[in-house]
Amino acid sequence: MLASKPMPARKYVVNITVNGMAHEVEVPARRMLSDLLRDDLHLTGTKRGCETGICGACSVLLDGEVVKSCLSLAVQAKGRSITTVEGLAENGELHPIQQAFMDYGGLQCGYCTPGMIIMACALLKHNPTPTREDVRHGLNGNLCRCTGYVQIVDAIMAAAEKMK
Repeated sequence: MLASKPMPARKYVVNITVNGMAHEVEVPARRMLSDLLRDDLHLTGTKRGCETGICGACSVLLDGEVVKSCLSLAVQAKGRSITTVEGLAENGELHPIQQAFMDYGGLQCGYCTPGMIIMACALLKHNPTPTREDVRHGLNGNLCRCTGYVQIVDAIMAAAEKMK
């Protein structure tokens, strides 16, 4: 009996803008966006956590909206704009949310922090004056095993105030 050889994975050219820089990359059809960002573009702020979309550590902004990059195929980002946690700082200055996370102890081990910050950016874009309850609700889908969320909520509330 002859063993069949597996078909080679089809590859696609994907033109994307990541953190304001244009990229043209060739990716297999099944390559996840998180793998493209981390392994191909070396943007390791986007974390691989659960790889099932539950923890939120892989969250990025795709055309300004939060997506879980571990659930998104790289080819789905073709022609689109992605912002990772590395792309939030401008002119060497941390984004106000990044700074607030440092100032208010919104991080401990730091693993969930990039996803939390990305989610906070989207939340404050849509609701610049959230209540604490709005922030807690907005963080749904992002898990932290260290802080208990109090400092994270404090940091986001402080960033909201600063960004007014």
